[in-house]
Amino acid sequence: MLKTLFNRMSKPKSYEQQRGSLEGDSTKERLRLAGREDTRPEILYYLAEDNVPEVRRAIASNRSTPRQADAKLVQDGDEHVRYQLADKIARLVPGMSAEQREKAEDLTITVLRQLAADQLPKIRAIVSEHLKSADGVPRDIALQLAWDLEGMVAAPMLQFSPMLSDEDLLAIITAGRESGALSAIAKRWALGSNVADAIAQTLDPKAVGALLANDSAQLREDTLDWIIDNAATVEPWHRPLVNWPSLSDKAIRRIAGFVTASLVDTLCSRNDIDPSTAVELAKAVEDGMNSIDTVTPEAVAVAAPEVKEVEDGGKDRAADLFAGGGLDNDALQGAISAGDREFVVHALSLKSGYPIEVVNKVLESAHARRITALTWKADFSMRTAMQLQLRIAHVRPQSVLNARDGIDYPLDEAELARELKKIR
Repeated sequence: MLKTLFNRMSKPKSYEQQRGSLEGDSTKERLRLAGREDTRPEILYYLAEDNVPEVRRAIASNRSTPRQADAKLVQDGDEHVRYQLADKIARLVPGMSAEQREKAEDLTITVLRQLAADQLPKIRAIVSEHLKSADGVPRDIALQLAWDLEGMVAAPMLQFSPMLSDEDLLAIITAGRESGALSAIAKRWALGSNVADAIAQTLDPKAVGALLANDSAQLREDTLDWIIDNAATVEPWHRPLVNWPSLSDKAIRRIAGFVTASLVDTLCSRNDIDPSTAVELAKAVEDGMNSIDTVTPEAVAVAAPEVKEVEDGGKDRAADLFAGGGLDNDALQGAISAGDREFVVHALSLKSGYPIEVVNKVLESAHARRITALTWKADFSMRTAMQLQLRIAHVRPQSVLNARDGIDYPLDEAELARELKKIR
């Protein structure tokens, strides 16, 4: 009997009955109608302009509200109305089948697009959160959210969205986005090697840390070497480097040159370590790690990368290599890693044609663009330019001019020429 009574009470009213309920000016009744999915569409449309915000919020969250009413609510001055609408619409789109998406009303996508551009970050963020894993989102909406300057909006899309290609991600990285955006990209499952290279080249501490913690990322050996080159003073990278799934014997030895004794123990327990290397590292730990010379000279250079003057005549060696045609990127990068400033300065002077004092002045300026232009003039690679910025000129990591697509100069020839004109 109670069940029968309940069913009678719950039975939908006719349009006339529902319209009549509105004439009594009862907020409670309007709220009740606004929240019911069996309320007539005409009534829901009418209530979308109600002067009580709570009623409009109920209309915004009601899945039965006609899209014409949603199109009104997307412009509502009450942020809670727009938030409820965003929560509803952004949930609906990912749940649509391919056929439903093809037949989706234009208004649905129009409303979604407007919500993705709402002035309030929290509204854009709820849209991003619901769309992050969806593969049927209009591409322009996915890109708009991914490029959003608010981390809470962009991060879900950058980390999860299948709508973003490697080219999209590389463009975002090249644009010099903040650390949170880079870290979100670094966490993507099965991150491609080109994108991983670009993240590594930024040397952003948080982003590279996130990359190293993502063991599904595809890291090339030379990219891992680049990270190791710069890891000595970035303690948060040490443990993930030690735990990286695949390390060469050379990489293991280099990492041992700057990590703590407890992490060297972890290195020694790896399945892929050569037994003789493990014994060598274990002995170094037993000796108190007072000197890592027992590991390799390479490790010493990484553990203490400060620039130093080399006693064996960097000027003469640079001149000899230049005369023999061997003053190339490998030679200069080796000198940079060893901290041989004399060799570096003379190499840049010989190859660029600028006097020694001018080269010194450019390096001492820590001006990323001019150092890059000088490197280009000397016919060295952008990777060499980045090493010069970081390890010789001591440009701050956040100010380093990074390579485009991981390898290319980020400035065109006209821009580089303009920077050269500023060198005196």
